[in-house]
Amino acid sequence: MRVLIISILIFCNAAAGAKEKVDICIYGGSSAGVIAAYTAKMMGRSVLLLEPGKHLGGLTTGGLGYTDIGNKYAIRGLSLDFYRRIGKHYGKFESWIFEPHVAESLFQDYISRAKVKVLYDQRISGATKTNRKISAIQMESGLVVEAKMFIDCSYEGDLMAKAGVSYTVGREANSQYGETYNGVQLLHEHQFPDGVDPYKTPGVPASGLLWGISPAALQATGTGDKNVQAYNYRICLSNDPANSIPITQPDNYDPARYELLARLFKAQPQKQSLSDYFIVSRMPNNKTDINNRGGFSTDMIGMNYDYPEGDNATRARIIKEHEDYTKGLLYFFTSDPRVPEEMRTSMKKWGYPKDEYTDNGGWSPQLYIREARRMIGQYVMTQANCTGKTVVTDPVGMAAYTMDSHNTQRIVVNGMVKNEGNVEVGGFPPYPVGYAALIPKTADCSNLLVPVCLSATHIAYGSIRMEPVFMALAQATAIAADLAIANNQSVQQVNAAKIKDVLQKNPLANGAQPDILIDNRDSLAVIQHGTWKRTGGGSYGPDMLTVDSGATDIRTVQFSANDFRSGKYHAYIYYPHVKKNAASTTIKVFNGKQQQTILVKKKDVMVQGQTSGEWVSIGTYDLKKGTPAIVEFSNENADGTVVADAVLWVPER
Repeated sequence: MRVLIISILIFCNAAAGAKEKVDICIYGGSSAGVIAAYTAKMMGRSVLLLEPGKHLGGLTTGGLGYTDIGNKYAIRGLSLDFYRRIGKHYGKFESWIFEPHVAESLFQDYISRAKVKVLYDQRISGATKTNRKISAIQMESGLVVEAKMFIDCSYEGDLMAKAGVSYTVGREANSQYGETYNGVQLLHEHQFPDGVDPYKTPGVPASGLLWGISPAALQATGTGDKNVQAYNYRICLSNDPANSIPITQPDNYDPARYELLARLFKAQPQKQSLSDYFIVSRMPNNKTDINNRGGFSTDMIGMNYDYPEGDNATRARIIKEHEDYTKGLLYFFTSDPRVPEEMRTSMKKWGYPKDEYTDNGGWSPQLYIREARRMIGQYVMTQANCTGKTVVTDPVGMAAYTMDSHNTQRIVVNGMVKNEGNVEVGGFPPYPVGYAALIPKTADCSNLLVPVCLSATHIAYGSIRMEPVFMALAQATAIAADLAIANNQSVQQVNAAKIKDVLQKNPLANGAQPDILIDNRDSLAVIQHGTWKRTGGGSYGPDMLTVDSGATDIRTVQFSANDFRSGKYHAYIYYPHVKKNAASTTIKVFNGKQQQTILVKKKDVMVQGQTSGEWVSIGTYDLKKGTPAIVEFSNENADGTVVADAVLWVPER
């Protein structure tokens, strides 16, 4: 891998000052950028992928190994293929939990299989546009790229901005789009308890504020501003002594930055564990994905406002400040006597992993840019789209995560320190994302697509902005770019229904037989015998069918698959953990004249990650075109709740 990266970097330097001409140019080698490039190349287009840094995969390879999903139903196509390939690496059907270097090797594999040309260390400096159409973009290296279509897959939206496309930064007022969770929000999660003094000398405002506290006044709930939710690093550490680099005092360490944390220790003496101050998600091979938790943690609140529109020097300074702060925080936990002993002892067991980020001392090169610019496009996704009150008419992807914003500022309220901006509102099913939210206004640009900094309000973006969703939307934009070129159209003229059709018929972009998914809501393929209830809460998709233990009659539901090619298929059922699952569920598979009965036992189903369900294998079968394959769920002999949610047939490839 290291040899491959070095050779590509050498090639990149040799290309400086040159000119490239391709069908589709993709800016940003994030997870979305890789999937967009792979898709476009597999569709027969000439493709160039430009990455400002030295690595592919963005945050997916940068430490976020404990994937934010929401509901697996929303993840399809190549995005799902990626997590299936991760699973294969770890000997599972699919996996949403993984080590950074494993993710990077798989993204490199996509690039290699499609023979995509990638140039690293390429930062955009300008764009030439004529009659609303980008004709070329210029890199700081001197490279000029001409293309028919451009896709901006950067977290910052730099290509979009250079092309003069309308965008916004910060939070809209609730009144602008009729929302309730946008703008200023002083809520209770990741918050300081009452009574924590904000002043250098407690009780003396004239002494000045402690580091990290803004003098800004609290505005009315729902007020719009230009504040940006906090960034942080998703920290990968190792507790394997043979694979860890000790946490030592970092550059620019200043213990005064953590005085507020020391006061928080005193304010909540009952919290003595690292898990009270960090979300420590365990990764394979004794590693972590550490995220922010509580009032004072890895989020560097209020220190990123200049990042979205900042120049290279400004961004480099902010990135370094976040690195210094985060490494300093880890060191503080290992060394400062104000840290409770239990936490100091626990933190000393961890170190930076030797086998991750080997060119950067075991430290991720990717800051978590949760939100930067957001396009103001043909359509703006809002809170109403997330909750299902408004449904787009041009769906090309789905999202499913909670409306999630981290804090945006740390201020003084009634003489106490408080964080402001955190919102976590969920409870809604997966919802569609419209194609019009991925393209600029007609007046702005005719040949640019934007799947990452897409058109959404701050609070809606907080639900959409998950790595699996970015990959899925990127695949849709690559298909759109191909259709636009084929039909000599602007991106605004592309028919979203055709994009959706391609996604359904060729989800892996290689012509392979698609999976056959049957959800309980598929009325043509699902037949109930007896009364089954529709319930939510942990289901695959919007809901599931259930029968509780009080039923005295035998009830069944059959999921029938018909549209498939002849061949060998692996069959799975989705098993959600609900209250009082039956100890075992009877499953019957009818395949022509053959019948097989399987008992799925509750104790054998181990759920991974943030969902409450998992795909469970029920065997491998030879299916014959024209002969239905039926999976039947039954409450026969059940001692608890039986769930019939979804069935999946995966062709052997």
